[in-house]
Amino acid sequence: MIRCEDAVRDLWGYLSDEVTPADRERIDEHLAACRRCCGEVAFLGELRRMLADTPQLPADVGVRLEAFLATLEGGPDARPDAPG
Repeated sequence: MIRCEDAVRDLWGYLSDEVTPADRERIDEHLAACRRCCGEVAFLGELRRMLADTPQLPADVGVRLEAFLATLEGGPDARPDAPG
């Protein structure tokens, strides 16, 4: 089974149907066993719905959202406020 970090990194693509069938199967297997990642996928699904219903985000919200999504894709070390 894949690790949480790998599943979370690919969740946006998973929700967008941009992962390979093999990756989808691995993520599905992980989500079936991991409550934490199920919460992540629920959050990202809701975020996608909200963004689809929002005609245009204020610039500052867009910048913060992009930074947040980068943390999901790159893990905790990719946080904009992380030292380094």
